Amino acid sequence: MGKLLFPVLLLLGSNVFMTIAWYGHLKFTDKPLWAVILVSWGIAFFEYCLQVPANRLGSLAYSAPQLKGMQEVISLVVFAGFSIWYLDTPLKWNHLVAFGLIVVAAWLLFLE
Repeated sequence: MGKLLFPVLLLLGSNVFMTIAWYGHLKFTDKPLWAVILVSWGIAFFEYCLQVPANRLGSLAYSAPQLKGMQEVISLVVFAGFSIWYLDTPLKWNHLVAFGLIVVAAWLLFLE
């Protein structure tokens, strides 16, 4: 079970850091771009510290396309929550449909 679940948990943590690094600065538009780039890079370091082992360990149980598909779905789930909670930007019906189609695409990666 750990071989299947641990990479997913690492991907989840990685995507939290990634989302903060990529979108967290949108609330700080008064800060210079160079400063938010440096802060984002610092946050992204922790993303990589989780992403790389997630893929390395995950490759023992999943194919590379399956890992990428999982990463995309996890990224969308994390981003959706972040968008609503932190950015105060609700998701519209078309966003949900588009995300749903990506979930279906990722599901297809797991069919044998």
